[in-house]
Amino acid sequence: MLFRQSGRSLVVQTPAKLNLFLEVLGKRPDGYHELETLMAAVGWYDTLRLTEADSDRVEFRVRLAGRWHSAAGSGDVPGGEDNLVLRAARLLQGETGVRRGARLELWKRIPPASGLAGGSSDAAAALAGLNRVWRLGLSREALVELAARLGSDVPFFLAGSPVVICRGRGERLEPLAVPANVWFVIGRPASGLSTAEVYRHCRPAEHPRTVVRFAESLQRGRLAESAAALHNALEAPATRLNTEVATLTHWFRRQPVAGHQMSGSGTACFAVCRTCRQARRTAVRLAATGLATAVAVRIAA
Repeated sequence: MLFRQSGRSLVVQTPAKLNLFLEVLGKRPDGYHELETLMAAVGWYDTLRLTEADSDRVEFRVRLAGRWHSAAGSGDVPGGEDNLVLRAARLLQGETGVRRGARLELWKRIPPASGLAGGSSDAAAALAGLNRVWRLGLSREALVELAARLGSDVPFFLAGSPVVICRGRGERLEPLAVPANVWFVIGRPASGLSTAEVYRHCRPAEHPRTVVRFAESLQRGRLAESAAALHNALEAPATRLNTEVATLTHWFRRQPVAGHQMSGSGTACFAVCRTCRQARRTAVRLAATGLATAVAVRIAA
């Protein structure tokens, strides 16, 4: 996340994430799934502006700013109490007893229902941003604990590192130091997928893969080796549920990229590119097909 003070307001750039590795280990007693995943924050951002209010009310507004929303529809972005940003603010108020308010304005560019965790990133930004705006002084550990109550992907964005191995249901964080100059093309087709529906159709592997090999090759900057070890256990059920995922992965398979796969529970898919130039050219070619909204990004700073 990138923070900038603008007058009385705090402006936060909230990144998307890619799952470069995702294994489902089993179902937990609490209903969630036990995961081992390696996530990378990338340079596709929503923007959240937080302004302290004179009253104790929290006002929230969403503005659709992304290229995807005309095709994907805006109904997937809740604007009221169901939005994770507002839920994060309510949680923070309830846990700290703070009697302050805020005006929250969200410019939404990351498409929802895509496996890119835009909503989770926005929620993490709300927790971290309001902690500053309301001068609460909560530690990173305290914010991570609150984040875990909002969703499995939310703690990742508070780890303080753009690349993190996440275990449990996402709350156990292991930051990694990796080269930042890794480029991707992300393609998001017109339709989305329900995370819960994808998990319902997922069966944990009898012989699960471990993230260790992938993490080591990524840390050493071995792009080809890393790309060969990409893995997402949710891709198979997502492909069965949505034909656009299969179409997009087939297109990536015919491109001269280092590797490709789906992110999270889909429907967004990505390719690992060897250079910035290759990423940008591939994004242009993908956009021209009409199969997906396409962006070229690299690991966030």
